[in-house]
Amino acid sequence: MADDMDVRDDARDARDAQDARDAQEDARDAVRDETAVSRFVERFAAQLTEAGMQRMAARVFAQLLASDGAAMTSAELGEALRISPAAVSGAVSYLTQVNMVSREREPGSRRDRYVLHNELWYETFTRRDQVLTLWEKTLREGAASLGPDSPAGARIAETAAFFEFLQHEMLGLLDRWRAHRATLDLG
Repeated sequence: MADDMDVRDDARDARDAQDARDAQEDARDAVRDETAVSRFVERFAAQLTEAGMQRMAARVFAQLLASDGAAMTSAELGEALRISPAAVSGAVSYLTQVNMVSREREPGSRRDRYVLHNELWYETFTRRDQVLTLWEKTLREGAASLGPDSPAGARIAETAAFFEFLQHEMLGLLDRWRAHRATLDLG
């Protein structure tokens, strides 16, 4: 008998907790200006597109960034951005490939949620640092092949030196960011 009461109490507690989360989400939604959010998403997505990101991927990324939970289902993304499931799928495939989002199974469901990575910008720039290392190595080999005294060899050697400098500065910058981030009150 006591076990049955414990199970019922646990179920009631779980329902109460879910009700509290739902009420909290409803309160946030009531304050949130969806038109302003949409304007932000489109403006930031346009800037990402100008910087070279695929247009739909930029829109999906900006929408995830603007969501409180940093995670949405394909249906939620399609509804928020007014795009087709195929457009969401293509954008998510790109974002997953470049490690900007991951796919997670929604608990108790067959639906996937697309989730932004923690420390997204730090991770993105760290991966960029790895690319710079590869480019620097290839450029140094190219400069050696062309000869450092040739105009092309000198230009390529200077480009390699630039990437070496950029990589060194990026590592220091990322370390300083982590220290600075620890001092921020981000609520």
